[in-house]
Amino acid sequence: MLDHMARWYAVDAADERVFTSAPYVFRYEKTFAAPPAAVWESLVCDESLSAWSSTVTALTWSSPRPFGVGTTREVVLAPGLARVHERFFRWDEGHRYSFTVYEANLPVFKTFAEDYVVEPDGADGDSTRFTWTVAIEPKRAFALAFKPLAPVLRLAFGRLATDGERYFARTG
Repeated sequence: MLDHMARWYAVDAADERVFTSAPYVFRYEKTFAAPPAAVWESLVCDESLSAWSSTVTALTWSSPRPFGVGTTREVVLAPGLARVHERFFRWDEGHRYSFTVYEANLPVFKTFAEDYVVEPDGADGDSTRFTWTVAIEPKRAFALAFKPLAPVLRLAFGRLATDGERYFARTG
């Protein structure tokens, strides 16, 4: 059970434009050793990214299935310090979803959004090209402090993408 006593800070809503306009945009492309349907199923299962990586320590969908635009969830990132509430603004079943963080337990973010694309890779259909984009704009008060933190965040998010690669190499 996630701690609902945390203090929450509002984060501005974002849409697809944030992936080109945010001051920090991290994009990762990986090939997963599993067909797109299996990768998609993993993304939308109860555990989602927490099954792939210890970077995500808890994930709770707070909307009923079937998921779509407007779906919400809470995510806790290791080591349990960062928590976010997410709302999906794009949902192309089996292929792509995007969400905006609307609340965080850290007062750092003006906007924060992520985009996930799952596509067939190769002629056999047995592998997936996974493209993940993270867009962050810190609040003005944190802009200067965020600069040296950005490369660390880029590596941390990259680790999660690499963990996904390892996960599907094991589970296929």
